[in-house]
Amino acid sequence: MQESSRTNTLEELRQGSELAFKQVYEQNRDKFLNFARRYHLSDEENIDIYQDAYIIFHDNVMSGKIKELTSSISTYLFSIGKYLIFDRMRKNKKTVNSEYNLEIVRDDESVIETLDFDTGELTPEQTLLRKHFATLGKQCQELLTLFYYRGYTIKEIMEAVDYNSENVVKAAKSRCMKTLRERIQAKV
Repeated sequence: MQESSRTNTLEELRQGSELAFKQVYEQNRDKFLNFARRYHLSDEENIDIYQDAYIIFHDNVMSGKIKELTSSISTYLFSIGKYLIFDRMRKNKKTVNSEYNLEIVRDDESVIETLDFDTGELTPEQTLLRKHFATLGKQCQELLTLFYYRGYTIKEIMEAVDYNSENVVKAAKSRCMKTLRERIQAKV
């Protein structure tokens, strides 16, 4: 979402626009639920968490706590949701598994899906992945972040980043992952 569009949406929410409320909620719901699945909570818990995150976001907008955002609305919602997920996991006495095997990185993209750079201590494998992820070009970093961290579908990435087709997105994602794997393997 462009900055002016984001500002307009925040203003519409402040003015009580039901349409803006519904649009923001629906535009981010599936992306958040895709993102939340990696934490192995039930679908009902993920839906509850998203609704709680949205209520917190909406309350912050209405109370004036948020006057403008430096990130997208999606990023703001995801950050609230992530902390709510961790709270729920603590209450359920679940932990986020930080055991990563570099062999997985070579053959499976799922290690990227579970990597969270914002959670304290990193394992040696996560540190290595983070280091080599930073050496990728901006376009690869954006593409992999949208797909694995933000939970965008190939079609949503195509629309958000102005790719010509879904096949172009798939090919670019494949090239980016291949480059990342090769850089990690060269250092192991």
